[in-house]
Amino acid sequence: MQYHDIERGIFIQRHNRFVATVELGGAPTICHVRNTGRCRELLLPGATVILERVPSPHRKTTHSLIAVWKGDRLVNIDATAPNRVFAEWVTQSNLFPGVTSIRPEATYGDSRFDFYMESAGKPAFVEVKGVTLEEGGVARFPDAPTLRGVKHLRGLTACRNAGYAAWIVFIVQMKGVSRVEPNWAMHPAFGHALREAAGAGVGVLALDCRVREDSITADAAVPVLL
Repeated sequence: MQYHDIERGIFIQRHNRFVATVELGGAPTICHVRNTGRCRELLLPGATVILERVPSPHRKTTHSLIAVWKGDRLVNIDATAPNRVFAEWVTQSNLFPGVTSIRPEATYGDSRFDFYMESAGKPAFVEVKGVTLEEGGVARFPDAPTLRGVKHLRGLTACRNAGYAAWIVFIVQMKGVSRVEPNWAMHPAFGHALREAAGAGVGVLALDCRVREDSITADAAVPVLL
């Protein structure tokens, strides 16, 4: 996935989930934050941030904040990126050979999933989760309680019980993590639901990413510790 018209800035302050002030070209600039999660360990005053210039008469801001330097690790925080990264990766994946169809925003029962796809003639539902929280080399999800995430896991379990293939895919929006774990301290219900889904046959996959200031690409599978 490629970005265009990239600029560096210095993070100053986040006003709400959607809006922050950064120093850009020496002047305070209001920008859109392309992630509604907390990102408290990333969006710190003085942090170097990456912005994409997206001028539009329909926007109140000209820039979107898409990535943050955390020490020497670049972390992509663009919440729109994981689905696009997965869609680019899956057609070239050995894990899902012979993908003949992939459709976004697929509904089963009372759940809406990120993708419906057919691989080697087998139908599957896929839910993708972006991971930006890293602690001591371990990536954790979620960074805030997510009742929606628990519902997705229960929906995937229902799909599996009905005979469909079902997957939850964690796109780790950085390199250099040893594994992915549920964030038990933040939302134990998600961890329990993930264990139950895996026990029912839902596939659990995590992929780290090569992140550059102007791009993000899925790279290698990393273990998921339940």
